[in-house]
Amino acid sequence: MDVIRGTLSNLRQVWQGMSESLRDTDKVPSLQPSLSEGDLAVLRKQMRDCVAGRGGEITVRRRAAGLGQSYLTLNEEGRRRFLELLAREFSADRPRVEEAARTLLQAADEKAFLRAEQHLREELASPRIRLLRQFLALPQGMKFLVDLRGDLLSHIGSDPALKSLDGELRGLLATWFDIGFLELHHITWDSPAALLEKLIAYEAVHEIDSWDDLRNRLESDRRCYAFFHPAMPGEPLIFVEVALVTGISDSVQALLDQSAPDLKPEEADTAIFYSISNAQKGLRGISFGNFLIKQVVDELRHEFPNLRTFATLSPLPGFARWLSATLAADSEDPLEQSAREALGASADSLNLPPVLEEILSVPERYRRREIEQFLREPLERLCVRYLHKKGKDGGLLDPVERFHLGNGARIERLNWAGDLSPKGIRQSYGMMVNYLYKLDEIEKNRESFAADGRIAVSSAIRSLLRPSPREEGPGGKFTRILRMSLLP
Repeated sequence: MDVIRGTLSNLRQVWQGMSESLRDTDKVPSLQPSLSEGDLAVLRKQMRDCVAGRGGEITVRRRAAGLGQSYLTLNEEGRRRFLELLAREFSADRPRVEEAARTLLQAADEKAFLRAEQHLREELASPRIRLLRQFLALPQGMKFLVDLRGDLLSHIGSDPALKSLDGELRGLLATWFDIGFLELHHITWDSPAALLEKLIAYEAVHEIDSWDDLRNRLESDRRCYAFFHPAMPGEPLIFVEVALVTGISDSVQALLDQSAPDLKPEEADTAIFYSISNAQKGLRGISFGNFLIKQVVDELRHEFPNLRTFATLSPLPGFARWLSATLAADSEDPLEQSAREALGASADSLNLPPVLEEILSVPERYRRREIEQFLREPLERLCVRYLHKKGKDGGLLDPVERFHLGNGARIERLNWAGDLSPKGIRQSYGMMVNYLYKLDEIEKNRESFAADGRIAVSSAIRSLLRPSPREEGPGGKFTRILRMSLLP
């Protein structure tokens, strides 16, 4: 990507100038892009020299710049080997950590305990984290660490050493990236071209397919904001795209229709957040705090006092995968059985096999009466179940939902055929969800979700807990099963 290559080129130029003044013994070595075995030995020495920190502050920074310059010359394979070397050979010294832990456990009094605790903390600070901190003192060093973590996430897999390195690097970055440090900027058509190019490149929810598309998203009835960090000037962290409309939107295609007439902003009563994109892969999984949306809401309310409703039109990135796996399982769950029957009836009406991927692969079919009649209700109710499912980490399965509930929203409404783009069909069979930010409930919702995992929902979502007449079992048995399976 041209945007990323430009950033890396700037880093190499800046750091090359810093490292050129090093002594001959510390000069930046010439390495093969994929790192041969001989290169690994040279690189190991570079890393050890950085960890040792010999010389004054300027010399230490120049060595770090040299190591960073070496990393930037590597290809994907070379960077993987660099990261594995850093992870495996520069971790905390296990025998020393174990000895410090024993000393802590055997401490005879509080004074000895506190002294041993401090010593254990020092031993747990690995050489690699001390090395990584050196980059923070370099020009654009924060950006380098963010990109390095982005590379690390691409290679991490199930490797415990790389996971440990990621834990340390994520903790280091998390101390710097908090909503309190971020700056909110309004992006317009008159913003620098380089920034507009990054908006196009980093848009992760609804791809921007042309400059005309971008201009449409920056018209008077649209707002786009970017969050920046002072240590990464010119590098957006998050883009937030908002549409000013009347009423809560239920279709992203209608929202992004370039031929639709512009609405006068003063006539809008609703702000729809339709895209929130992380522009930095290396910051994935790092929280920016629970007030990101609220900060944008405050900005919008200040500019447009007439706005009364703040909601999202959000994707369900894992719903199609979860739904297909659920319906493929041999389960006696009444809701799942009902969905399979509906799938069979839809397939018969279209003369197709009873496979969701086949039936719902064509956008025009979503509006057909027989498809809506058979599939819409059971799939919407299964979607409510999906929105209550938890992943292996104990958090909600859907990452977009987790983000919005953590910011104080409630699940307001499901939207059948909300996104009929190829991506929307592929990830959620066209289903989208509105999360509502009800201003007088945001703090209560946020605290309830953080403390108890309580999911705030609207009456429309609660109504989907009720089974259809054909699924009602004897004595209301189905109702009890369904409610137990949906509620957290």
